[in-house]
Amino acid sequence: MADLDEIYNTKLLELAAHIPLTDRLVAPDATATAHSKLCGSTVTIDLTMEGDAITGYGQTVKACLLGQAAASIVGSHIVGATAGELREAAAAMRAMLKENGPPPTGRFADLAVLEPVRHYRARHGSVMLTFDALERAIAEIEAKRGAQKASAASH
Repeated sequence: MADLDEIYNTKLLELAAHIPLTDRLVAPDATATAHSKLCGSTVTIDLTMEGDAITGYGQTVKACLLGQAAASIVGSHIVGATAGELREAAAAMRAMLKENGPPPTGRFADLAVLEPVRHYRARHGSVMLTFDALERAIAEIEAKRGAQKASAASH
């Protein structure tokens, strides 16, 4: 089992101290919040997309160090990412935490710094908050677009 010093390390402290994109968006395509009942952490994100690409992102992070670090890494790499890249990163994070899978690669490879958290089940939820909110926001945007296409096709 990882020791707590391995989890709460200097790199995570630095990430948590420098969370990017903390200004909320004025006109987001979607806003979503994820909350961990276990630790009380909450992440709210605003998202804009053009096609499949993230063009704007804002976040409010009221979370523990681990949730802040995850939000910091995602915020540093999200603009320009596609919905598919985010879903792949989220799936890789879940597999890394729950199934001892490898950490995400590509744009979100920095999330590997959270790998030791896999040994602390109670912390998994806070690490995944940003992804939970992102997946909800992307699904909302895609649902709106689907409804708009259906409406346009029926007229």
